[in-house]
Amino acid sequence: MAYTQNPHLPKVRGEAVELVRKGWSTRRVAWHFGFHQSTIVRWSAQARVRGYGSIPTLSSRPHRSPNALSQDVVQAIIHQRIGRRRCGQVVHQELVRQGVSVSLSSVQRTLERCHLTKRRSLWKRPHDATPRPAVTVCGALLQADTVHFVLPDGSRLYVYTLIDLYSRWAYAEVVERISAQQSVRFVMRAQGKAPFLFVMVQTDHGSEFSTWFTHALGTAGIAHRHSRVRQSNDNAHIERFNRTLQEECLDRTIHTVAHFKHALKAYLPYYVNERLHMGINYQTPREVMQRS
Repeated sequence: MAYTQNPHLPKVRGEAVELVRKGWSTRRVAWHFGFHQSTIVRWSAQARVRGYGSIPTLSSRPHRSPNALSQDVVQAIIHQRIGRRRCGQVVHQELVRQGVSVSLSSVQRTLERCHLTKRRSLWKRPHDATPRPAVTVCGALLQADTVHFVLPDGSRLYVYTLIDLYSRWAYAEVVERISAQQSVRFVMRAQGKAPFLFVMVQTDHGSEFSTWFTHALGTAGIAHRHSRVRQSNDNAHIERFNRTLQEECLDRTIHTVAHFKHALKAYLPYYVNERLHMGINYQTPREVMQRS
C-alpha cells in the first residue's frame, strides 16, 4: 500500500470498502472517489484481513536494512558527541583516528536522528554579508535605530534616530508604532531634510528593519546593510547619539508624543549647527558638511 501523510485517507479507504460491501462495483467506487480500480480492489482485500472500518496507512519503513550502522558504531558516535559537544565534522575525524570506519554523512544523520544537533530556526534571518563601505564623504554610510520608551500606563513611545558617520549630521522622529513601512517613511523624510544623498543605511536586525525595508530602500536607490551579529561596535555611532539625545533632550521632557516632537524640533538644529563633537575634532556637523 502506497505511503501517504494524508491524515484523512484511512477514513476514505474505509468508506470506499463499505460502498463495495453495499453492492457497488469496484469500478463505480473508483470513479466516485477518483482512484484506480485496482486500488479499490487492494483496499477491499486489506479490509478482509485487518477488519472493516478505517484502514490505517502502513509504515514505509523497510523490514531489513543490511547497510545500517551497527549498534557499536552508533554508540561510539553518541559517546563522542556527548563528551565535548563538538560538531559532526570533528566527531567524524576523532572516530577515524580511533579506527572506526564510518562516513561523515552517516555521522551527521545519526546525530540528527538522535536529536544531538542544533537545528537552525526556520525564522532566523541569514547573516548579512554586505561589506561596510569606506566613510569618506557625507552620506556614504548612515546608521539608524529606534529608542523604546515604556510609559507609566504601560503604553510605549518610539523614537527613530539616524546619524551620518562622516559629518555626524543627525535626525530623529517620535512615533507611536514602529514597522518596516514606518521605517522606510522615516528614512525618506530624513533624506528630504539632509543636504546630501544617502548611499547606504546600516541598522540592527530588528523587525522594523526587515527584508521588506531592504527592498523598499533599494527601490529608492539606497543600499541597506545589517550590522554584524554579536559585534557591538558596529552601531557605536548611533548608540552614542541615542544616549546623547536622551541625556540632553528626551529625559528632560514629559514623555508624550506632543512634548517629544516639540523638544526634538528645538534640539536637532542645535545638535547639527552648534554642538561641538569630539569625534570630528571639535567641529559641528554643519562645518564638516560645508568643508566636504
